Amino acid sequence: MFKFSSIYINVLSFFISVIIFIFTQVFFTNYDAFLYKSSLKAGFEVENVVQDTKEQVNNTNEMIKEKITEDLGVWHLEIPKINLKASISEGTTKEVMEDYIGHFEETTKENGNVGLAAHNRGYKNNYFQRIKELKEGDSIFYTYNGETKEYLVINHVIIKDTDWTYLEDTEKNTITLITCVENEPEYRRCIQGEEKIESEE
Repeated sequence: MFKFSSIYINVLSFFISVIIFIFTQVFFTNYDAFLYKSSLKAGFEVENVVQDTKEQVNNTNEMIKEKITEDLGVWHLEIPKINLKASISEGTTKEVMEDYIGHFEETTKENGNVGLAAHNRGYKNNYFQRIKELKEGDSIFYTYNGETKEYLVINHVIIKDTDWTYLEDTEKNTITLITCVENEPEYRRCIQGEEKIESEE
């Protein structure tokens, strides 16, 4: 049998330790560089995906807007705060308000005071269900014959069902929304907005 002196074993262990040390240094240095390059590549790919997603969302939004205009036609009402988008039709009869927001025939359709009415509960379409949430300064968009006006809420009151003064014509372009008050058949909820002008932006 071979016998190795303690000096020989110690020298051999030293060389083996040096070799292992050098190997680990080279391996982990290259591994860190590999990870760094991989992370840069992944970050670049993620950034591209995010950019592509943003473009797809923008394109989708434009398509939705076009679709809304196509579906609602040239006469409709939009109130972003309460997610309302609905077509308007002439008259406030039961038949009209079953499917549309009704337009008070005695009021204007363009300049002046535009009067509109709709149900808020208990019917097939309750377009004014959430108008009670509107507050001063909220936006109302009214489109007629291809022209859209933005109105800002200035008035939110409860009136008697016999009070028609809020539908009288006005010098400023105004929009008046009227609906019933829950469990109070003799009263109506009335919300008015005035057209937003450039100086208010």
